[in-house]
Amino acid sequence: MTSLAAPSDPMDSADVRSLGGRLRALRTARGISARTLAKSLGISASAVSQIERGVMQPSVSRLIAITDALGVPLADVFDDAGDSDERHAASGDEHAGYTLVRAHQATPVALESGVTFRRLSPRSTSELDLFESVYPPGSTATGDNALFRHEGYEIGSVVSGELTIEFDDETVVLAPGDSISYPCSKPHRIRNSSSRPAVATWLIVHP
Repeated sequence: MTSLAAPSDPMDSADVRSLGGRLRALRTARGISARTLAKSLGISASAVSQIERGVMQPSVSRLIAITDALGVPLADVFDDAGDSDERHAASGDEHAGYTLVRAHQATPVALESGVTFRRLSPRSTSELDLFESVYPPGSTATGDNALFRHEGYEIGSVVSGELTIEFDDETVVLAPGDSISYPCSKPHRIRNSSSRPAVATWLIVHP
């Protein structure tokens, strides 16, 4: 029987992974050239190459633009947890199947300005993305400080610290326990203007 006991300190083995190779694999699997992707993003093919080689980390907005251009959910940039504990119900079994991923298995992805994303859903789905973000002090979701938009509907809740959400017509500051929802087509920008890291959970529902 597989033990389901959690490790005593799951963050001891957490390792921030590079996502460049994963983005390249997703692009090539869809038969899209680096030049074609670059054109759809409005950047150079050289910039796409630097991201895929890990020379340059994309911002949050750039990463989302890439997954939108590739037609994949954000969760697909995270490696599937191959050592997750996956159970399926047998015929006549009264217990439903489930997939379990421990905290130490869901290591974060590093983005520009030190922002990290960690997938919370134990497996990737095409309908929604569930993840945790950590914004260090002074970090932002966009490299050029511009508002951005993308596909889907977004719901966020701040766990600790403070996050500022800028819209084209209003600015909202979220404290621990505060939550917000908005269509991702509404121009917005997320930043941390405080002196403490901000941790939040996000749910993006895709159309």
